Amino acid sequence: MRSNVPRRSSILGRAAFGAVLIALFFARPAYVHARAAALLLRFTAKDGAPAEGLARFGMHAVTEEKAVVQTPQGPMPARYYVPSGVVDPPGMVVCHGVHHLGIEEPRMQRFARAIASSGVLVLTPELRELADYHVDPRSIVTIGDAARDLRTRVHRTGVGVLGLSFAGGLSLLAAADAQFAPDIDFVVSVGGHDDLERVARFFVDDAIPEPDGTTEKLKAHDYGAVVLVYMFVDSFFANRDVPFAREALRLWLWEKFDDARKAAEKLSPAGQDKIKLVFDHREDLLRPEILRLIDAHRAEMARVSPHGNLAGLRARAFLLHGAGDSVIPASETRWLAHDAPPGSVEQELVSPALVHVDLEKEPSTREELDIVDFLAAVIDRADDEAPIGEPAGD
Repeated sequence: MRSNVPRRSSILGRAAFGAVLIALFFARPAYVHARAAALLLRFTAKDGAPAEGLARFGMHAVTEEKAVVQTPQGPMPARYYVPSGVVDPPGMVVCHGVHHLGIEEPRMQRFARAIASSGVLVLTPELRELADYHVDPRSIVTIGDAARDLRTRVHRTGVGVLGLSFAGGLSLLAAADAQFAPDIDFVVSVGGHDDLERVARFFVDDAIPEPDGTTEKLKAHDYGAVVLVYMFVDSFFANRDVPFAREALRLWLWEKFDDARKAAEKLSPAGQDKIKLVFDHREDLLRPEILRLIDAHRAEMARVSPHGNLAGLRARAFLLHGAGDSVIPASETRWLAHDAPPGSVEQELVSPALVHVDLEKEPSTREELDIVDFLAAVIDRADDEAPIGEPAGD
């Protein structure tokens, strides 16, 4: 459930890269594809490794600025990543997924810096609710307010928003909201959700419906059920146990397992038995109670689900998902494409090279080309952000 970014440095290896370059000249303009290929190399560089060779193509130095996004729930910390030497750059809000470090998560920072190095002004807002493992409507407002702030700074008719994991679905909801729609030109959802209730049931059923009426069988990631229980801890534990269960579950999600078990000792005997089942990932025994929990909170889940809520979407959508994602299954991106207004999906890619929002294996040349082509389309769209007073590109 953590907001991760690609970690592998081997993608676009030397042997395959020649084939990639040749293919670029037969697809979109070579310059845009070369920028996309270089961006992908920078995404996947090892921690601290300097960009070399082709990874430096179209690369700009990046400076960072601390910022604040004003929201109805108060000021939210944020950070700008500013590309040097770029006059009037396009803008993109980059939204972290479910991770307690939020915008301070090192891989998230590297991800934002890599995008900025391609000539895009990036703003990363702290989504306080996602940082506390809650998928909450207030994050939609923060995303929208961040897009408005960024659009004002870049003086464009609209900016892009990229959301990782659950932030992908929330970003689409922000773009579909009438108060934020004028500020958002396009949305990139990476491993995003369409229906939170459907994903929640997947966490205990290890099966999820496809838009074509079939059902995919897939073992859900262990973190899913823990996050679900944490989100609705008030409904899962007795009142006396709630504060202690909340703290124990939070520590568990932070991977401080010994501290979590120690905190769980404060629960009642019945509460200790229940939280041990959660820690041991015994969804088979907890399934009836978790399903009751889901039924009790269907309305809350619907409010943070693109499903049924995208009628107002005017932004272009770019949908990327890992084929074997066991946190938010790839079927959710197919559902997003199914539920989005006709003609709004610019690109949809389900790639075997991705696992949730990580690159976890050696991709084939075809998979490399697909990802580069996807990134090239996003870069094209960002470049089309029009200065205020000029029409946007098609």
